[in-house]
Order: sequence, then C-alpha cells, then structure tokens
Amino acid sequence: MHLPGTERRPPSFLSRTPPRLKIVAILLLILFTALLPREANKLYILPTLALILFWGLSRMPLKFVLRRLIVVEVFIISIALLSLIRPASRPIFISALLKSNLCVLAMLVLTWTTPFQEILSELRRWRLPSVMLTTLALMYRYVPVLAEEAGRMSRARASRSFSSRRRLSWNNLALIIGQLFIRSAERAERIYLAMCARGWK
Repeated sequence: MHLPGTERRPPSFLSRTPPRLKIVAILLLILFTALLPREANKLYILPTLALILFWGLSRMPLKFVLRRLIVVEVFIISIALLSLIRPASRPIFISALLKSNLCVLAMLVLTWTTPFQEILSELRRWRLPSVMLTTLALMYRYVPVLAEEAGRMSRARASRSFSSRRRLSWNNLALIIGQLFIRSAERAERIYLAMCARGWK
C-alpha cells in the first residue's frame, strides 16, 4: 500500500514551478470555469486550451487521467442529470458536464505536479483553518487504507458467492458499501480518541 501521489513521476516544467504559483493558477482557472455562462458557448474554449497547455507542460499520462475520470464521471453525470428534470434547464446539462470535467482535470494537473504535502504546507501559509487542514491530511492518509479494506471485503464476499447473477452482485456491492461505512465510522472514532489521548485539540 502506498499513499496517492507518492508514485514516481517524470520531471516536468510544472513540477519545478513553485507550488504557490500553481495553486493560484489552478484556482483562478477553476473560478473562471465556474463563472462561465450556463449554456455552452465559445468561451468554454479558453479553459480547455489552458488545460491542454498545462497537460503538455505536466507530462501527465492519459492512463492516469482516465482511471480517475471514470470514477468521478459517475458523480458528475448523476449531478448533471438533475438538470434534465425541468425542460427549461436541459441546456445546462452540457455545460454542467463540461464545467465539472474541466475543474476535475485542473485538479488532476495540480495533484500530478505537486506533492500533497506541499499543497498542505502552502495552504497552511495562507492561514487556512487548522481543522480543515487536519481533515485533509487525515483523508489523504486513510483513503488508501479504506480502499485496501474495501478490496479485502470484496474478495472475501466473492470467495463466498458462487452465483454470477447481476442482481446478487449488486446486493453484495450494497452490503460492502454499508459495512465499509460502518467500519470507517468506527475507525474514525478510534483515531479521534487516540488523538485526544495524545493531547490533540
């Protein structure tokens, strides 16, 4: 098991750029994208071209992007589908998809070229609330732990299931998600008590 973002990455122009400059540039790009009109138009080309440029300067592999976009796309499409409930809001569907994917790509460029510890250090210099920074650090530390535990639970469930019916597989997935949520809550409570016992406030 290794923490996300600790794998070896080829040096690039953006990886040698100061973290503060990269964070500010990405945040401005995300802000500009979020403020684009609700209907897709030619202005969407500007953040797209900027991301293509950043992508080339970061040397980020396509496989790295696709693996993460596939996971996030489920949530993006689910949220964008809400705009189809009202007929008058249907043009927002395309813009919601474009904005969400552009913002996610921007964050992927940042995390690919900047170690998470440097991002936290820079945010600490900006005097962001310590509670928020601690939460981000714990999330970064324990996401791989939860992913590994989910994998063990899935393998254990698969070794006890001999049916290939799709309905059964969906039921098993729901059970795994529920059990993982309960175990995550219990683990969080134990971590919190351990931190309090060591003087954390």
